[in-house]
Amino acid sequence: MAESGTRSRAAAGIVLRALLGFGALVTALASFGAGGAAHAGGRLLATDGATQIEGSAGSGLVPWAVIAGTGTRDEIGGSGFATGVFVDDLRLASFGVAAGLYDRVELSFAHQILEVRPLGEDLRQNVFGLKVRAAGDLVYGRWPALAFGVQVKHMLDFDVPRAVGADDDWGIDVYGGVSRLFLGGLFGHNVLLNGVVRGTRSNEIGLLGFGGPGRDNYQFYFEGSAAVFLTRRIALGYDFRQKSKNLRVADEDPWQDVFLAFVPSRYFKIVAAYARLGEVAGLGHQDGAYLSLQGSF
Repeated sequence: MAESGTRSRAAAGIVLRALLGFGALVTALASFGAGGAAHAGGRLLATDGATQIEGSAGSGLVPWAVIAGTGTRDEIGGSGFATGVFVDDLRLASFGVAAGLYDRVELSFAHQILEVRPLGEDLRQNVFGLKVRAAGDLVYGRWPALAFGVQVKHMLDFDVPRAVGADDDWGIDVYGGVSRLFLGGLFGHNVLLNGVVRGTRSNEIGLLGFGGPGRDNYQFYFEGSAAVFLTRRIALGYDFRQKSKNLRVADEDPWQDVFLAFVPSRYFKIVAAYARLGEVAGLGHQDGAYLSLQGSF
């Protein structure tokens, strides 16, 4: 019991240090941007999205067909983020950085730490991302933004995933998404709609490994987001994400959240949410708070 309590306090400390450390990073990025970054800053407010849990530009759980940073097609931008998810039996910290090249290509990295409190175990994963906006635009023109991406994931702690039947400690997700911002689309308020199809072998987004006895080939799942901008700086939205069922010993429920995003400046965002993750790693009713900080330039 004492050892379990010590591990829980240590993991909680990791989440807190991640938020504080990357809070300092995103504040520095915000200050850099506010001081007049030479390479970026021309995009409309908040049209680069926030950062989703795996490091790509998007909302809390789902990537959008937009590129990280505030740069336009002639500029280079970037972002840094820190996210904490605090549900009944789990604590998840995710933090990382992304670069946006000419509003066309995004490169990202995220490091995730999942504390499974009943087991006294921490599961770590690295996620390397590449996204390309292939056509269209989020705001202007006839066609919505269309993007394709890959996320290469590597588990650093594989004992628990192996014990529940996962086949591999690494995997690659592929996805395609469409996003559009409708100006004045709901009683004069801007509305964002986003849909993604993801091909994956990941168990619990990779935090329980990849593949398993239930199914080991790629399957395709839907993800979606919708948000209403209550003001230019405040948005209320919803995420939905289907997930795979590769492990016979643990069901995977869809992940959902209701989020409130606050954009005090072009270079800084705060996202708070109520996350409903359902059953995770055999632990039921994993619901709780989500908090993310992001700085952009």
